Amino acid sequence: MMTSRFAFSQSRAPAQRRGALALSVALCTLGLGLSASAQTITTFDAPGAGTGAGQGTLPYAINPAGVIAGEYIDANNVFHAFLRTPDGAFTTFDVSGAGTSPGQGTVVRSMNPAGVVTGWYADASNTAHGYVRALDGTITTFDAPGAGTGGFNGTFAEDINPAGVIAGELSDASGVVHGFVRALDGTITSFDAPNAGTAPGQGTMVFSVDTLNPAGSISGTYQDASNVWHAFLRAADGTINTFDVPGAATGDGQGTFNDGINQAGTIEGLYGDANNVAHGFLRARDGSFITFDVPGAGTGAGATGCLALATCQGTIPENINAPGAVTGQYVDASGVNHGFVRAPDGTITKFDVPGAGTGAGQGTIPFCNNPVDAITGNYIDASGAIHGFLRTP
Repeated sequence: MMTSRFAFSQSRAPAQRRGALALSVALCTLGLGLSASAQTITTFDAPGAGTGAGQGTLPYAINPAGVIAGEYIDANNVFHAFLRTPDGAFTTFDVSGAGTSPGQGTVVRSMNPAGVVTGWYADASNTAHGYVRALDGTITTFDAPGAGTGGFNGTFAEDINPAGVIAGELSDASGVVHGFVRALDGTITSFDAPNAGTAPGQGTMVFSVDTLNPAGSISGTYQDASNVWHAFLRAADGTINTFDVPGAATGDGQGTFNDGINQAGTIEGLYGDANNVAHGFLRARDGSFITFDVPGAGTGAGATGCLALATCQGTIPENINAPGAVTGQYVDASGVNHGFVRAPDGTITKFDVPGAGTGAGQGTIPFCNNPVDAITGNYIDASGAIHGFLRTP
């Protein structure tokens, strides 16, 4: 997302997309199978969620127990956080100091297996601050050293692993983005991927939900000085390796997006070709690649920048679980979003949430799958309102 983080309701939220303030290895071509498995889809709205276009309920994470964490946008376009238990009960919360104007408020970005939540909030000056919410509801806020204090700068907590380590990014006073890791004792270490750009909006980025695994490895993305996107893997000891998916284009706004890493060290993400069509990839721990496309994904050329906003046609993975199943969305030739889950054996199952709109920019947008393949995400209806869903196999 090239615009501010707080334009979230217009870009990252409906598209459930990665944020930015805004391998020479064997490439495998996968023979795809399709499966039509039994499924149960439950839809829900957080109490207080607005019902206008661009408003509603946005689940982000689901843990092994089936607790869902996310945020909702109210009728005044203010963000609030929520937790939903398997019995459908909601708990909502706001971080003290969160702003109450449109585009401000409290957002959720990740939840660990124990149910500890992290994210960030935008204050009345549009500065972002990180937070972590413990099981008892206690909220601790923090700012990464070097984070800017102006509007649309600050600290963006994005991931939390089982040990309570948090990863994210900070935007400095010049608008340059840097990655950070926050240890359990609160110590924060910032880092930059080699060759990351140093202009406003460029730099080193860590996306939400599943880009920090239990071993402390971070899969992220950086934008270079030419606005090309590249992937990186940062080990717990701070070693950073960078890579590009073979076939990824190298023009302005093109490249490779690293979206997640599981316990086995398998990375999932997407890359854009020369026509800005999105394709999915998996990178094994040994550095080998599998690329894939969901049958029915569109192949029409996209505009510059559509990869960062997930508005390109094609296949857009969003999350990988411990067994290696990948969920995400694909965008068809009409610009409509549909859900998919790719099993570890390569079988792809497609699905649409009942009530999802069928116009461009509408449809079904999965975002996270837990170890037993319960999937949560949102769907956008024909009026542009956003609703949550839970799909169980």
